[in-house]
Amino acid sequence: MKQILGIGSRINHSEFGKGVVTNVTSTMYWVTFIDSGLETIAIDADFEVIEASDDDVDTISFYEVEKSLKSILKKWSDVTEIVPLADKWRGGSMILKPKDVNLSDKEIPIDTFFHKIVMLRDRLRVMEQKINASKVLEEQDKIDLQQYITRCYGSLTTFNILFKNNSHNFKGEGSK
Repeated sequence: MKQILGIGSRINHSEFGKGVVTNVTSTMYWVTFIDSGLETIAIDADFEVIEASDDDVDTISFYEVEKSLKSILKKWSDVTEIVPLADKWRGGSMILKPKDVNLSDKEIPIDTFFHKIVMLRDRLRVMEQKINASKVLEEQDKIDLQQYITRCYGSLTTFNILFKNNSHNFKGEGSK
């Protein structure tokens, strides 16, 4: 019988890549993968164990797991947050078709486009943090700039259909 892994164990799955076990049930592991986010896999699934943690689930707090997971993900990736693309769009493409029939269509992989949208969102967040932390800007200037950023988020809500998890969606002024 295969060893039952504990929370915090690191694995490499053939389909999902590298990840960390964040919960264990009698039949499933809940694993947060670097590329695809949270997935459930059967305990008897085929994967490589990179580092096993003891099956002593009760002695590890969720806070400790979260802290370990963040540390591991930072070591393996330069991405600050895992934002998975919705499954239905994986491997798909966008076709931009100009009105002029003499011009060629442009095909863009959705994965590439999605990555750019996530980078834009991350940069808006950094800008927001820098504005709020600024010692040079007046409070009213901070409020005004924050409103512009919120409107940018609102303009990007069209792309929410691409996100696998609603918690990653853009939110504008109407969703406060």
